[in-house]
Amino acid sequence: MSTIFDAVQPAPPDPILGLTEAFKKDSNPQKVNLGVGVFQDASGKTPLLQSVKEAQRRIVAGDAGKSYLPIEGDVHYGQCVQELLFGPDHSAIADRRVVTCHAPGGTGALRVAGDLLKNIHAKASIWLSDPTWDNHRGVFTAAGVPIRSYPYLDRQTNGLAFEQMIAGLAQIPEGDVVLLHGCCHNPTGVDPSPDQWSQIAQVLARRHLLPLIDIAYQGFADGLEVDAFGLRAVAQAVPQLLVCSSFSKNVGLYNERVGALSVLASTEVVAQSILSHIKVCIRRNYSNPPAHGAAIVSTILRDSSLRDQWEGEVKQMRDRINGMRQLFTDTLKAKGAAGDFSFITRQRGMFSFSGLTESQVEALREQHSIYIVRSGRINVAGMTEANMARLCEAIVQLL
Repeated sequence: MSTIFDAVQPAPPDPILGLTEAFKKDSNPQKVNLGVGVFQDASGKTPLLQSVKEAQRRIVAGDAGKSYLPIEGDVHYGQCVQELLFGPDHSAIADRRVVTCHAPGGTGALRVAGDLLKNIHAKASIWLSDPTWDNHRGVFTAAGVPIRSYPYLDRQTNGLAFEQMIAGLAQIPEGDVVLLHGCCHNPTGVDPSPDQWSQIAQVLARRHLLPLIDIAYQGFADGLEVDAFGLRAVAQAVPQLLVCSSFSKNVGLYNERVGALSVLASTEVVAQSILSHIKVCIRRNYSNPPAHGAAIVSTILRDSSLRDQWEGEVKQMRDRINGMRQLFTDTLKAKGAAGDFSFITRQRGMFSFSGLTESQVEALREQHSIYIVRSGRINVAGMTEANMARLCEAIVQLL
C-alpha cells in the first residue's frame, strides 16, 4: 500500500547551502568553495577567536546552569545588542524606545520579523533590493508577507544605481516595509555612501515607510562604528524601524546561531506593546532562544579588555578580506583578464558581485571544481593566497 510520503518529490537544494553539500562530495583535491558566507583565514580554516575562547572559559567556570532563558532572551545580551547597533548614548535607548529579542541567528530574527509583520501589519508588502540575499525571499514568503523589489545594482558599472533606487523608493506605497542592508550588501558588496544614506533616510521618512535593516556584517566594511552609520541615519529620521542583526560573522559564532530582532518605536509604551507581540511569535516558533552564544557575546562586550581584544580580531578579519579583494583584482589583471575589475576593491564585506553568468558559474564548478553561487556572488573571505592563481586563471579562461 502506498503512503502519503511515497508521492513526495525531492525538494530543490538550497542555492547556497546546497553548494556546500556538492563541494563536500567533490573528490578534486584542489576544489575551492566560494559559495557559503563563512570567513576563512589564510590557511582556509574558520578560526575560533581568542576573545571567544576566553569568554567560554569564564562562562564554564561560572557554572550558570542550563535553565530556560526568558522568551526574549537574556537582558544583558539585549543591552549589548542595542548599544552596538545604536551607540551607547543614543536617546532611544535612554528613553526605552528600543526593545530587543534574542533570535537563533540573523535568519531567525528575519523570520520573527516576518511573522510579526504578518500579525500586526498584514496589508503591507516588503520591498527587497534587486538583487538581495537569496533567503530573504524564502523567509518572507514562508511568513506570508508579499514581496516586491526596488532598484539597487547598476549592472553596467557594478556600483549603486542610486538615482534609480531613490526614484523606486519614492514610489512605494505609504506604510509598506523596505528591507535595507545595513552594511556589506549581500550579494553585491555595494553600499551607499554616508550622504546617500542620509538621502535614503529622508525618503523613507517622507513616504512614511517602515524600514527593516538587516545588518549581519557590522565591522567587516570599515569598522564597527562606521558600519552602523546607515542604521543610525535612518533611526534619526524615522519614528519606527526594525533591525535584524547577527554575530555569526563578526564574532565567528556561526554554529551558535546568535542573532537579534530589535525594534525602535515612538514611545516606551508602544515599544512594550510591540515586544509583547514579538514574544507571541517566538513562543509559537522556538519558544525561547539558546543561551551559550549570547552569553559569549555579552561576556565579551561587557568586559573592556575582552572587547578591545575582539575589536582587534574584527580588524584582522576585515583587513584580510580587503587584502583578498586587492589581490583578486591584481591577479586577474596579471593573468590577462579583459576589462576593468577595480570595482571589486570598492565593494565592501565578504561578498563580491563578480558579474559572472550562470553558465560561467556552472563551467567553473564542472571544469575547475570552483563553487560559486549561481548569481555570480563570490565569497572573498574564502579566497587565499594559495588558491588565488588557480581561481583567476579559471575565470580568465572563461571570460
